[in-house]
Amino acid sequence: MKKDIVLIGGGGHCKSVIDVIEQEGKFNITGILDPDYKNLNSVLGYPLLGDDSEIDLLSQKIKNFFVTVGQAKSPKLRIKLFQKIIQLGANCPKIISPFSYVSKHSQIGEGSVVMHGAKINAGAQVGSNCIINTNAIIEHDVLVGNHCHISTGAIINGFVKVGDEVFIGSSSVIADRISVLSNTVFGAGSVVVKSNLQPAIYGGNPVKKLNSI
Repeated sequence: MKKDIVLIGGGGHCKSVIDVIEQEGKFNITGILDPDYKNLNSVLGYPLLGDDSEIDLLSQKIKNFFVTVGQAKSPKLRIKLFQKIIQLGANCPKIISPFSYVSKHSQIGEGSVVMHGAKINAGAQVGSNCIINTNAIIEHDVLVGNHCHISTGAIINGFVKVGDEVFIGSSSVIADRISVLSNTVFGAGSVVVKSNLQPAIYGGNPVKKLNSI
Protein backbone atom coordinates (compact mmCIF):
# COMPACT_ATOMS: atom_id res chain seq x y z
CA MET A 1 0.00 0.00 0.00
CA LYS A 2 1.33 3.41 -0.97
CA LYS A 3 2.01 5.93 1.78
CA ASP A 4 0.78 9.51 1.50
CA ILE A 5 3.43 12.19 1.01
CA VAL A 6 3.39 15.99 0.69
CA LEU A 7 5.98 17.79 -1.44
CA ILE A 8 7.40 21.17 -0.43
CA GLY A 9 8.26 23.36 -3.41
CA GLY A 10 6.39 23.47 -6.70
CA GLY A 11 9.02 24.53 -9.25
CA GLY A 12 10.98 22.69 -11.91
CA HIS A 13 12.83 20.41 -9.51
CA CYS A 14 9.49 19.37 -8.06
CA LYS A 15 8.34 18.17 -11.47
CA SER A 16 11.44 16.00 -11.84
CA VAL A 17 10.95 14.53 -8.36
CA ILE A 18 7.27 13.85 -9.07
CA ASP A 19 8.30 11.73 -12.03
CA VAL A 20 10.74 9.75 -9.87
CA ILE A 21 8.11 9.22 -7.16
CA GLU A 22 5.56 8.04 -9.73
CA GLN A 23 8.05 5.60 -11.23
CA GLU A 24 9.22 4.34 -7.83
CA GLY A 25 5.61 3.60 -6.86
CA LYS A 26 6.01 3.76 -3.08
CA PHE A 27 4.16 7.00 -2.31
CA ASN A 28 0.86 8.69 -3.12
CA ILE A 29 1.41 12.43 -3.63
CA THR A 30 -1.34 14.13 -1.62
CA GLY A 31 -0.38 17.62 -2.74
CA ILE A 32 2.25 20.33 -2.88
CA LEU A 33 3.16 23.33 -0.72
CA ASP A 34 4.55 26.44 -2.40
CA PRO A 35 4.65 30.16 -1.49
CA ASP A 36 3.10 30.93 -4.89
CA TYR A 37 0.22 28.50 -4.35
CA LYS A 38 -2.45 31.12 -5.13
CA ASN A 39 -1.14 31.43 -8.70
CA LEU A 40 -0.62 27.72 -9.29
CA ASN A 41 -3.67 25.61 -10.05
CA SER A 42 -1.66 22.38 -9.89
CA VAL A 43 1.75 20.89 -10.63
CA LEU A 44 1.56 17.99 -13.08
CA GLY A 45 -2.02 17.47 -11.92
CA TYR A 46 -1.29 17.48 -8.17
CA PRO A 47 -3.14 20.11 -6.09
CA LEU A 48 -1.59 22.99 -4.17
CA LEU A 49 -2.33 22.79 -0.45
CA GLY A 50 -0.96 26.17 0.63
CA ASP A 51 2.51 27.35 1.61
CA ASP A 52 5.00 25.83 4.05
CA SER A 53 3.14 27.34 7.03
CA GLU A 54 0.76 24.41 6.54
CA ILE A 55 3.41 21.81 7.45
CA ASP A 56 2.55 21.91 11.16
CA LEU A 57 -1.14 21.21 10.60
CA LEU A 58 -0.62 18.64 7.84
CA SER A 59 1.94 16.74 9.92
CA GLN A 60 -0.84 15.81 12.34
CA LYS A 61 -2.36 13.51 9.74
CA ILE A 62 0.35 12.98 7.11
CA LYS A 63 3.71 11.64 8.22
CA ASN A 64 5.78 11.82 5.02
CA PHE A 65 7.13 15.05 3.54
CA PHE A 66 9.79 15.68 0.92
CA VAL A 67 11.66 18.88 0.06
CA THR A 68 11.30 19.56 -3.67
CA VAL A 69 12.81 23.03 -3.65
CA GLY A 70 15.80 23.10 -5.99
CA GLN A 71 19.33 23.94 -4.91
CA ALA A 72 21.11 26.28 -7.27
CA LYS A 73 24.17 27.26 -5.24
CA SER A 74 22.59 28.01 -1.82
CA PRO A 75 21.05 25.16 0.19
CA LYS A 76 19.66 27.41 2.95
CA LEU A 77 15.96 27.07 2.11
CA ARG A 78 16.21 23.30 1.64
CA ILE A 79 17.97 22.99 5.00
CA LYS A 80 15.33 25.11 6.76
CA LEU A 81 12.48 23.02 5.37
CA PHE A 82 14.23 19.70 6.00
CA GLN A 83 14.96 20.61 9.61
CA LYS A 84 11.35 21.70 10.15
CA ILE A 85 10.10 18.31 8.96
CA ILE A 86 12.47 16.46 11.29
CA GLN A 87 11.67 18.72 14.27
CA LEU A 88 7.96 17.95 13.84
CA GLY A 89 8.71 14.25 14.08
CA ALA A 90 7.61 13.60 10.50
CA ASN A 91 9.43 11.40 8.01
CA CYS A 92 11.57 12.64 5.15
CA PRO A 93 12.20 9.43 3.18
CA LYS A 94 14.85 8.83 0.58
CA ILE A 95 13.50 8.73 -2.98
CA ILE A 96 15.37 6.55 -5.48
CA SER A 97 14.55 6.25 -9.17
CA PRO A 98 14.12 2.68 -10.41
CA PHE A 99 16.07 3.86 -13.46
CA SER A 100 19.15 4.67 -11.37
CA TYR A 101 21.76 2.24 -10.09
CA VAL A 102 22.40 2.27 -6.36
CA SER A 103 24.78 -0.41 -5.07
CA LYS A 104 23.54 -2.48 -2.15
CA HIS A 105 26.92 -1.70 -0.63
CA SER A 106 26.25 2.06 -0.58
CA GLN A 107 24.32 4.27 1.86
CA ILE A 108 21.81 7.05 1.15
CA GLY A 109 20.63 9.43 3.90
CA GLU A 110 17.08 10.50 4.68
CA GLY A 111 15.51 13.16 2.50
CA SER A 112 17.88 12.55 -0.41
CA VAL A 113 16.75 11.92 -3.98
CA VAL A 114 18.55 9.86 -6.61
CA MET A 115 17.26 10.86 -10.05
CA HIS A 116 16.91 8.88 -13.29
CA GLY A 117 20.14 7.52 -14.70
CA ALA A 118 22.29 8.34 -11.67
CA LYS A 119 24.82 5.75 -10.49
CA ILE A 120 26.03 5.27 -6.94
CA ASN A 121 28.69 2.59 -6.65
CA ALA A 122 29.93 0.29 -3.88
CA GLY A 123 31.25 1.86 -0.72
CA ALA A 124 29.77 5.28 -1.48
CA GLN A 125 27.92 7.22 1.22
CA VAL A 126 25.52 10.06 0.50
CA GLY A 127 24.27 12.23 3.36
CA SER A 128 20.83 13.61 4.15
CA ASN A 129 18.78 16.07 2.09
CA CYS A 130 20.95 15.69 -1.01
CA ILE A 131 20.09 15.85 -4.71
CA ILE A 132 21.92 13.32 -6.87
CA ASN A 133 20.65 14.56 -10.17
CA THR A 134 20.02 12.95 -13.55
CA ASN A 135 22.96 10.87 -14.86
CA ALA A 136 25.32 11.93 -12.06
CA ILE A 137 27.98 9.35 -11.10
CA ILE A 138 29.09 8.81 -7.53
CA GLU A 139 31.98 6.37 -7.75
CA HIS A 140 33.19 3.79 -5.26
CA ASP A 141 34.12 4.90 -1.74
CA VAL A 142 32.96 8.50 -2.25
CA LEU A 143 31.69 10.36 0.80
CA VAL A 144 29.09 13.08 0.13
CA GLY A 145 28.02 15.23 3.08
CA ASN A 146 24.59 16.60 3.95
CA HIS A 147 22.57 19.13 1.92
CA CYS A 148 24.60 18.73 -1.28
CA HIS A 149 23.49 18.98 -4.91
CA ILE A 150 25.45 16.85 -7.36
CA SER A 151 24.02 18.15 -10.61
CA THR A 152 23.22 16.54 -13.94
CA GLY A 153 25.99 14.47 -15.47
CA ALA A 154 28.57 15.34 -12.82
CA ILE A 155 31.24 12.70 -12.13
CA ILE A 156 32.62 12.25 -8.63
CA ASN A 157 35.53 9.84 -8.85
CA GLY A 158 36.71 7.24 -6.35
CA PHE A 159 37.61 8.10 -2.74
CA VAL A 160 36.51 11.75 -3.11
CA LYS A 161 35.29 13.43 0.09
CA VAL A 162 32.64 16.12 -0.34
CA GLY A 163 31.72 18.29 2.65
CA ASP A 164 28.30 19.62 3.60
CA GLU A 165 26.27 22.15 1.59
CA VAL A 166 28.29 21.73 -1.60
CA PHE A 167 26.99 22.42 -5.12
CA ILE A 168 28.70 20.63 -8.02
CA GLY A 169 27.40 21.85 -11.37
CA SER A 170 26.36 19.91 -14.45
CA SER A 171 29.05 17.86 -16.24
CA SER A 172 31.68 18.71 -13.65
CA VAL A 173 34.44 16.21 -12.91
CA ILE A 174 36.06 15.78 -9.50
CA ALA A 175 39.33 13.83 -9.80
CA ASP A 176 39.89 10.80 -7.59
CA ARG A 177 40.87 11.28 -3.93
CA ILE A 178 40.06 15.00 -3.94
CA SER A 179 38.65 16.60 -0.78
CA VAL A 180 36.00 19.30 -1.27
CA LEU A 181 35.40 21.60 1.69
CA SER A 182 31.90 22.43 2.91
CA ASN A 183 30.03 25.39 1.33
CA THR A 184 32.00 25.22 -1.94
CA VAL A 185 30.27 25.87 -5.29
CA PHE A 186 31.53 24.54 -8.62
CA GLY A 187 29.82 25.84 -11.75
CA ALA A 188 28.86 23.73 -14.74
CA GLY A 189 31.75 21.99 -16.48
CA SER A 190 34.21 22.46 -13.63
CA VAL A 191 37.24 20.17 -13.48
CA VAL A 192 38.64 19.86 -9.97
CA VAL A 193 42.15 18.43 -9.54
CA LYS A 194 43.22 20.06 -6.25
CA SER A 195 41.98 19.32 -2.74
CA ASN A 196 40.75 21.68 -0.04
CA LEU A 197 40.11 24.77 -2.14
CA GLN A 198 38.77 27.44 0.18
CA PRO A 199 34.96 27.78 0.06
CA ALA A 200 34.06 30.04 -2.86
CA ILE A 201 32.46 29.89 -6.31
CA TYR A 202 34.70 28.16 -8.86
CA GLY A 203 34.54 27.32 -12.56
CA GLY A 204 36.63 26.26 -15.53
CA ASN A 205 39.10 23.53 -16.48
CA PRO A 206 40.99 23.40 -14.20
CA VAL A 207 38.86 25.43 -11.83
CA LYS A 208 39.65 28.99 -10.88
CA LYS A 209 38.00 31.12 -8.22
CA LEU A 210 35.22 33.26 -9.72
CA ASN A 211 33.59 34.86 -6.69
CA SER A 212 33.56 34.76 -2.92
CA ILE A 213 30.54 33.34 -1.16
